[in-house]
Amino acid sequence: MKRLILIAITAASVSFFGCQNINGQNKVASNQPKRKIVKTDAEWKKELSPKAYEIMVQRGTEPPFQNAYYNNHQKGIYVSAATGEPLFSSDDKFESGTGWPSFVKPIDMSKIEIVHDSSYGMDRDEVIEKSTGFHLGHVFDDGPANRGGKRYCMNSAAFKFIKK
Repeated sequence: MKRLILIAITAASVSFFGCQNINGQNKVASNQPKRKIVKTDAEWKKELSPKAYEIMVQRGTEPPFQNAYYNNHQKGIYVSAATGEPLFSSDDKFESGTGWPSFVKPIDMSKIEIVHDSSYGMDRDEVIEKSTGFHLGHVFDDGPANRGGKRYCMNSAAFKFIKK
C-alpha cells in the first residue's frame, strides 16, 4: 500500500512540475514542436504590454466588446504582438457578433498551429503562433459557410494592427 501511495505521489509530482515554468524559461512539452523563438518570462514581460503578456503567455482571454479590434473596419494586417509576424488580414475579417475580432482564415497557415484546449471544462481548438507557442485565440466551425465555415476568434491584445 505504501508503495502504491509513493508511486501515485511521484506520478502526480512529475505531472505537476513537468508543466511548470522552471527558472523563468518557457518550457515546451516533449510532444510539442520545437519553438523557433525561446525567451525567458522576464524578457517577454519587457517586450509585451501587460495585456499582451496575460493573453499570449498566460493564455488569457479579453472581455468581449472591450478590446481594440473587434469593431475595427480599417484595411490592413494584424501582426503578432510578440514577433511582428503577419497573421491575419482585414480582407478575411468578418462581423461575428461575438465581441472579438473574427477571421475566416489566417494569412499563412504555416505561421499558426491548432492544438486541443480542454481548459474551463470545454473542448476547443486553440490557435497559437507557431514560432512562439503563444495563445492567439480559438477557431470554431461556425464561420460563414460561403467563406470556408471557420471562425478564427482572436484576442486583440495578441496583435498590432498595421493600416494599409
